[in-house]
Amino acid sequence: MAGITDAEFLKRVIPYGFDVVTLGGYSLDEKTIEASRKIIERGRKEFHFEIDEVIPHIESEVNSIKNSYPDVRVSANVRSALPEPIIEASKIEKLDIIEINCHCRQDEITAIGCGQEMLKRPDFTKYISKIVDESESEVSVKIRANVEGTDTLEIAQGIEDAGADYLHLDAMDPNVFDADWKLLKKVCDNTDIKVIGNNSIDSREKIMKMYDCGVYGFSIARGVISGSLNFNISDF
Repeated sequence: MAGITDAEFLKRVIPYGFDVVTLGGYSLDEKTIEASRKIIERGRKEFHFEIDEVIPHIESEVNSIKNSYPDVRVSANVRSALPEPIIEASKIEKLDIIEINCHCRQDEITAIGCGQEMLKRPDFTKYISKIVDESESEVSVKIRANVEGTDTLEIAQGIEDAGADYLHLDAMDPNVFDADWKLLKKVCDNTDIKVIGNNSIDSREKIMKMYDCGVYGFSIARGVISGSLNFNISDF
């Protein structure tokens, strides 16, 4: 979660059993960096670095985690209208996974065609494929389900066809305060990509429900930040 999930925060939660942690999201190009600045100006938490500072900062954050927890895999969630800055970030030596943010729904980000608006790009699959082909780390794509005007399964299959290693799916159901379990299962049943399930994880029961849908793994953000989890992640 932008403005929150930095190395200091992640090193505090790793002991609860996480084997992969994600830094970010970070904006990498001029348009997304300017959008981040506007988000901060209206009082929302957000990471903001100048274009020549952001990749060295991410590298420093990755090294901070790896120095303390060398066996934990580190991912960086990044935003860019252009694929080249993401490819460049993927070259960070100790970074395990570069995650393309096609998920953010902040107005400043979607107004420039980034975040969840990326899902509507005519060249979306080609964009992902270029990053996959030139990346020096594994590639994850984080998307939000049920974005108006899109077909989540079709997008998931396109991401798989583009060669991404992981699909990080926020299985958001805009009509209820819970995950869209049917859609999550549909995506898992109709793709072979490693699906990381996300949304509304606040109990052991929901983790097991996610695994029953066929996910490869699960992710938690809000439950950890709020301190509402009452179990050890390593139990799973």
